[in-house]
Amino acid sequence: MVDLKDLQKVSDHEWVIRASYRADMRVPVRIFASRALLEAAIGDKSFEQAVNAATLPGLVGHVVVMPDVHQGYGFPIGGVAATELPDGVISPGAIGYDINCGVRLLASSIDVDEVAGDLPELADALNRHCPSGVGVGGRVKLATKELDRICLLGAEWALKQGYATEADLRRTEESGRLKDSDPTRVSPRAKERGRTQLGTLGAGNHFIEVDVVDEIFDEAAADAMGLRKGRLAVQIHCGSRGFGHQVCTDYVRDFHQTVHKYNITLPDRELVCAPLSSPEGQAYLGAMRAAANYAFANRQVLAHFARQAFEEALAGRTANWHLHQVYDIAHNMGKLETHAVEGRTLRVCVHRKGATRAFGPNAPGLPPEYRAIGQPVLVPGSMGTASWVLVGTEGSMLRAFGSTCHGAGRTMSRSKAKKTIHGGTLRAELERDGIVIRAGSLAGLAEEAPQAYKDVDDVVETVAAAGIARKVARLRPAAVIKG
Repeated sequence: MVDLKDLQKVSDHEWVIRASYRADMRVPVRIFASRALLEAAIGDKSFEQAVNAATLPGLVGHVVVMPDVHQGYGFPIGGVAATELPDGVISPGAIGYDINCGVRLLASSIDVDEVAGDLPELADALNRHCPSGVGVGGRVKLATKELDRICLLGAEWALKQGYATEADLRRTEESGRLKDSDPTRVSPRAKERGRTQLGTLGAGNHFIEVDVVDEIFDEAAADAMGLRKGRLAVQIHCGSRGFGHQVCTDYVRDFHQTVHKYNITLPDRELVCAPLSSPEGQAYLGAMRAAANYAFANRQVLAHFARQAFEEALAGRTANWHLHQVYDIAHNMGKLETHAVEGRTLRVCVHRKGATRAFGPNAPGLPPEYRAIGQPVLVPGSMGTASWVLVGTEGSMLRAFGSTCHGAGRTMSRSKAKKTIHGGTLRAELERDGIVIRAGSLAGLAEEAPQAYKDVDDVVETVAAAGIARKVARLRPAAVIKG
């Protein structure tokens, strides 16, 4: 197990595990954390998993660990790694089972004081319009041929169907579509799971949350995003549902044979991988992109239904119930990008698992309104705690492959949370704090209790102090809808 004595301190918010720590490491591990967050994370296997990840073939730079890190499947949640093209590897476990799990933020001109008494009705409307829960189907039913079109087009499909605006796509990572997706590389089982789940939230840590902009830290950036203090905003946190989970399951299974074919030795079988240039690696890339496009379309359809819920609940009670999109960002993805690494400009595959892309000012692909400020970064908290809007920085580009944290990060497993926290008591406490709660089950509510997570404010303070993100606005929850 990695111990604190094995870490070299670079600053109060950055630490390194040298590549000499273990003979099979190809690169060092760079950790962004305060001392307190470091000590909190040392109790699970996340740092050991980061060391294991540092053995993957083709790695460049560092394996990067964010302050919200916790133990995952093979690769830590809150981890980033880049492998060089063409022969570096791609690892499904280093991207995650919920491919393109991400967050969308919609903002409004509605002052919370105008509609404070209407929040329960608004929560009910969101709960009706945006189905949630394990295995739950949505209002959009798809034939397999139409599902394949979504896999190819992503959010562009939603635009063609009337579920999106051009502005929505412009303010989505990759404009809501990864090119070179290949639905023929997706199994029939994955497609069957995906056909009925478009426009659904799922369960676990997924949610829709009505927030109030509580504090502004960067007026220029907040103005560019249309964020005003005291006004309502909406976060949508979900991914590719059973479709993406099945894609990951299929390729993890297949890659157990692939590593033997290419003589790849791994310290943990959960890190199974394939060379990017291999037929197996290309097949996974095509399927992963298909699942990512499904997730972009899913969040877009949910945004459409959230707008309908606002209209239903608030039209006639406020002058303008419209929700405009701030940004939509992924935090479980493998992306081919160009980065400066140790004086070289390299084409790499960046694996981000529980880590958010955080491109700095003037980065390619940003919409014109955000080029001067950098890419918006959305960092949700847990029920009852703050969420944050940040922007990417030049520091994140130079030291973290254009990445930063994605949330608070768990400190307690879901099973332990259910045993420790009573869902009914938690609901009563949150409602006493003025937060409207709509949840599918009390057990599910307990799994996602604030006590099961790190302090998101501490996480954000760390990435800001480390220079890999900059604060824009803090949000506080007003209503939470969970599966």
